[in-house]
Amino acid sequence: MKVLLVLLAAALSACSHAPRGHEARDEARVPLAWRTTLEPQAPLPHDWWAGFGDPVLTGLVETALAQNLDIATAMARVREARAQEAQARSQLFPSLDLALNAQRARTLSPFGEPTTTTTRQPVFQAAYEVDLSGRVADQVAAARAGTEAGEAASEAAALSVAAATASGYITLLSLDSRLAILEATLVARREAVGMARERAEVGYTSDLEWRQAQAEYESAAQQVPQVQLGIERQEHALALLIGRAPQDIPRGLPLARLAAPPVPAGLPSELLRRRPDIAQAERTLAGADATLAGARAQFLPQVRLTASAGQLLVSSIPDPVRVWAIGASVLAPIFDAGRIQSQVDTASARREQAALAYQRTVLTAFREVEDNLSAVTRTRQQRAHLLAQHAALLEALRHASHRYSAGYSSYLEQLDAQRGVLSADLALAQVAADELNALVALSQAMGGGWVAPPR
Repeated sequence: MKVLLVLLAAALSACSHAPRGHEARDEARVPLAWRTTLEPQAPLPHDWWAGFGDPVLTGLVETALAQNLDIATAMARVREARAQEAQARSQLFPSLDLALNAQRARTLSPFGEPTTTTTRQPVFQAAYEVDLSGRVADQVAAARAGTEAGEAASEAAALSVAAATASGYITLLSLDSRLAILEATLVARREAVGMARERAEVGYTSDLEWRQAQAEYESAAQQVPQVQLGIERQEHALALLIGRAPQDIPRGLPLARLAAPPVPAGLPSELLRRRPDIAQAERTLAGADATLAGARAQFLPQVRLTASAGQLLVSSIPDPVRVWAIGASVLAPIFDAGRIQSQVDTASARREQAALAYQRTVLTAFREVEDNLSAVTRTRQQRAHLLAQHAALLEALRHASHRYSAGYSSYLEQLDAQRGVLSADLALAQVAADELNALVALSQAMGGGWVAPPR
């Protein structure tokens, strides 16, 4: 017995070096500031999508958060993780059982007389594992970390759905704007076709200009079905996000009237506590630490205490007999052909994977913020140049129209100017949507107003 106690103490001393919690967590290198700085900046609210100033957009995002199937699935995974945590936590407490055994038997005595005996034995049993090595505590810690990782994953899913809904709605408004531009262009070009036909019929010009006007009309007309298809597909995608079958999506403000919310404020160091996906990766790493510690604890002896008490009621005995038992067992691994070591190696490799995944998640978060800060900057610069180009093209179209009407130039000059104006109109609609979508993506990259809960 003394030898066993010495071995147990030595094993527990060796186990004290097992990693716990965040002691083994690898820290990612955090930059001091963002490469791109934009003004103005403001704190990012939890309902950041309301900053675009469109009640319909706000309603769609809130509906998606309440009815989206991906979010519902993530919440179901959280409930599963909580149940697994409760199962692991139950090992910290003793197990209590009540057993009732009954038996009726007929035997033959040595004198050849048959005897019928009825036996009943109610027994209360208790068992408890003394967690000297911390193996059970490590399993509970791993399960708790899994629950926290699931909760963070649920928040990340909600943020992703909110961003996808807002971006999808902005894209839908952009397609509406493109369709309106094309329809207005078709009206103007239909008039140009009529004018060219009249001029050709009276012999003022050849049929060439008439056919060129017709071709230009059809060139714009063929883009309309493509844009309409894009609108229908975007509506179907938004309907899926809000958990409904394909349907018409209501519109609020036009694209040009959507407000551009301020750039979210925050330093790179703050991002580590503002993104749920980083929190998920961190808790996954903590769970891997605890699982590795639990795997190493399997090298240590397991101590179990058992007790039972009850009564034995036999029909042949007038009074019941009290029975009881108290025991303890120590199970120490001696030879298992490397099974426990293989489990430790597996847990160690998974812990390394979790550490690398955490670092990658952090670096990806930094990249996403920088990408979208650059996107906001460059789209604003592009928009400024497009506005200048659009103004110049409108002026060029006015001069070309006057010259053509006065007979100083061919219809080709006016045709080129019309093409330039249409291209600029469509580009302006696209770059406006790109800027707003970049702000949506930036809000998502900055965490969407999420704050890590205290632990």
